[in-house]
Amino acid sequence: MLLSRQAFATPFVICMCILGVGLIQFPQLQKLINRKQSASLETLEKEIKSENIRLNFLQKMPSFGYDNFIADLVYLNFLQYFGDDEVRDKTGYSLSPEYFEVILERDPRFLAAYRSLSISTSLYAGMPERAIALSEKGLKSLSPSVPEKSYYIWRYKGVDELLFLGNAQAAQQSFATAANWASKFSDAESQMNANSSQKTAEFLSRNPNSKYAQISTWSMVLNNHADERTQKRAIREIEALGGKIITTPEGINKIIFPPKD
Repeated sequence: MLLSRQAFATPFVICMCILGVGLIQFPQLQKLINRKQSASLETLEKEIKSENIRLNFLQKMPSFGYDNFIADLVYLNFLQYFGDDEVRDKTGYSLSPEYFEVILERDPRFLAAYRSLSISTSLYAGMPERAIALSEKGLKSLSPSVPEKSYYIWRYKGVDELLFLGNAQAAQQSFATAANWASKFSDAESQMNANSSQKTAEFLSRNPNSKYAQISTWSMVLNNHADERTQKRAIREIEALGGKIITTPEGINKIIFPPKD
């Protein structure tokens, strides 16, 4: 009888905890989304502090084996937060790395999260050091084949190191590792990434200030399913470095490089 009660009680407790996570996830975030222009900056900042407390709690709470579920919920919250341009124009993107502290702690193999981490935290929040640190921590749990196409994470890291920190040596090592991981696969996408990562690494090894390498890296940002604002930033940077962009009728961006340096 006791065992049967425990068998019933344990899943019930777990379900209630997971339900609790869901209930915790949405109300405070909805306040941030619904206030829009009617809320004062002071009010929005107080709500952001409350959201930060909630994220800290989610990072530390026991998961009962539902880490991936929690990571998915927090990622959905992040997408709502990041996509709310009106509020973000007022408050900035300072919570971006806090979302990924939770997401990647719970699920370091969440490949799509690393791309969002790089864009939101390095480009928008202006905290490339945090993005790189989170990527480095997550990479300790990864291998060339787990998850599939994990070489992209090394490329994102290399982008942050080169474009936002100006650390060409670290970027060269990241792109070289991306090339090594991608070369282990025979599909066209992996081979293309292996080739472009290797070329970027080689240019950086010969010339840390290579415009070619910088243009190549900004083109990765441009073609990485970026939002409109990120695309415009990438185009400006490419043109400032002497490159030109031609968009084909199919919507593909082709980069015309200046003479090689």
